Amino acid sequence: MAEQEKSTIVLFSGELDKAIAAFIIANGAAAYDHEVTIFFTFWGLNALRKDEQIPAKKGFLEKLFGRMMPRGADRLGLSRMNFAGLGPKMIKHVMKKHNALTLPQLIELAQEQGVKLVACTMTMDLLGLRKEELLDGVEYAGVAAYLGDAADAKVNLFI
Repeated sequence: MAEQEKSTIVLFSGELDKAIAAFIIANGAAAYDHEVTIFFTFWGLNALRKDEQIPAKKGFLEKLFGRMMPRGADRLGLSRMNFAGLGPKMIKHVMKKHNALTLPQLIELAQEQGVKLVACTMTMDLLGLRKEELLDGVEYAGVAAYLGDAADAKVNLFI
């Protein structure tokens, strides 16, 4: 029996269009029976944040970061043509018109397909994010764990 293909994605960007692309690729690879890992670091972690504010004990800078960053996949801006929030609304309208899945739906589908969603613990510490602020089903690890997955993968993407 052939060994299962592996693919990894580092999601560094916190921009809606890039996060959508990462999840479309991840879901496509999972549909082709790849073992897929998405490693979320820095601004990419915002895609994993819960929509609602979660009470967590934080210092001043951690609270400030939390307020400045978008909370959840539905609040990410676009990399181009953001237009003070109008761009994301336009792209979401076009996606709905074409029956494309939203980012929250793509995330849910990825979890259903067994895509491993890994939050970078070092970045979480730097930005003051707590586990309870992120979606359920997320794993937590450092860069060494990602490198272990990436070393065995034929496809490694940085988005």
